[in-house]
Amino acid sequence: MASIPPPASTATAPARPAGNFAVLRQRNFAWFLSGTTLSNAGQWIQQVTLSWLIYELTGSGAMLGTLNLVRSVATLGLAPIAGVAIDRFSRRGLLLATSGWLFAISAIFGVILSFNPGLIWPLFAFSFLGGVAQAVSQPLRQTVVFDLVQRAYVPSAVALVQTGWAVMRSLGPALGGFLILWVGPEGNFFVQAGAYGLVAFTILKMSFPPERTALPAGNTRGNLIEGLRYVIAEPTTRAFVLMGWVLPLFIIPTFSALTPIYAKDIFGGGPDTLGALLSAVGIGGIAGGFVTTALGRVERRGAIQLGALLLLSFSLIGFGLSAALWTALLCLGLAGFFEMIFLTTNQTLLQLSIPDELRGRVTGIITLNAGLMPVGALVAGFGADIFGPRLITLILSSIAGVIAVGVYILSPIIREYRLSAAMEKHT
Repeated sequence: MASIPPPASTATAPARPAGNFAVLRQRNFAWFLSGTTLSNAGQWIQQVTLSWLIYELTGSGAMLGTLNLVRSVATLGLAPIAGVAIDRFSRRGLLLATSGWLFAISAIFGVILSFNPGLIWPLFAFSFLGGVAQAVSQPLRQTVVFDLVQRAYVPSAVALVQTGWAVMRSLGPALGGFLILWVGPEGNFFVQAGAYGLVAFTILKMSFPPERTALPAGNTRGNLIEGLRYVIAEPTTRAFVLMGWVLPLFIIPTFSALTPIYAKDIFGGGPDTLGALLSAVGIGGIAGGFVTTALGRVERRGAIQLGALLLLSFSLIGFGLSAALWTALLCLGLAGFFEMIFLTTNQTLLQLSIPDELRGRVTGIITLNAGLMPVGALVAGFGADIFGPRLITLILSSIAGVIAVGVYILSPIIREYRLSAAMEKHT
């Protein structure tokens, strides 16, 4: 009989955690946070390597967008099915399988590029195969948080996981950029393989709760539809899902598709400049993650989310208007700060709105918003080719700002949402 671990939220949870960082004293979560951060390191080294290689070989912003689009094909096709698997099979086993897959393909493609670094097709193949693993890994790691920590600790746990992601967004691109200079792009793939090997070690060190029967075998389509129906029918979940679309469509494309163009064509730099631009976003994100963790029991999380989005849009408008590299770095740092507050708040309230028995399936459906990221990247890439990177940055950022103001005026569900309401839901 298939099984999954019981959610930790079913255990008796303290009404209030002893400090915003108390969750770090829980051994299983500490190992999970370490492994997730290492996994993020591999992903960011991968992103800077692929982005730089494809632009260096083709000189096309559209090709940058297309590379991201190829990756999204796997996410769009597999994420909902992955959600059913998360609710059906051992989550520990799935974590090990995805880490092993990423280790293998990173090592293999490192060997391929060692023999012929001018090939373009391996970049697209690796992007697709990496997307297969991430289609499972992303919703899986969001779900596992609820297996490892009690519900009262969830806001702090989610914020710390996102902060670890920001740390690697800061260090990973910088490391990736310098590694391109030191060991070549093929060497970066071997570094990624090593990171995923360490991730597997952290999984082996974790103790999961005893497994229990969850979904019956078969009937995948019915289980998938059940999760989709919940998202459509539940207004709070639906509202936060739609808000989650703003980042991949209008914000992240500037970071993923346009920064290589800014680095090479506007600021006249190389891989180190690209790494610096992406690292500035990560440094701001680290600060934003710690600020979000320190919010503790602050209630007006819905309004905080919208305010962070508005300030994020202003920061990227400043980036698009920057004439000097130092002002661009400052604006990207602010953008990373407000993006992290927006993202962490959105993910926390969204996950708390989902019942434990549906968490994997609903999270798999939510992960489909990652499939929107390459759409935004493709628009940004073509826009950069036609209008230039500065103008398309201003357009996308302004749209995000208008959305923040519009939702504040028109959506009381988000504007008035309180953390206490989220904590009490499904308990």
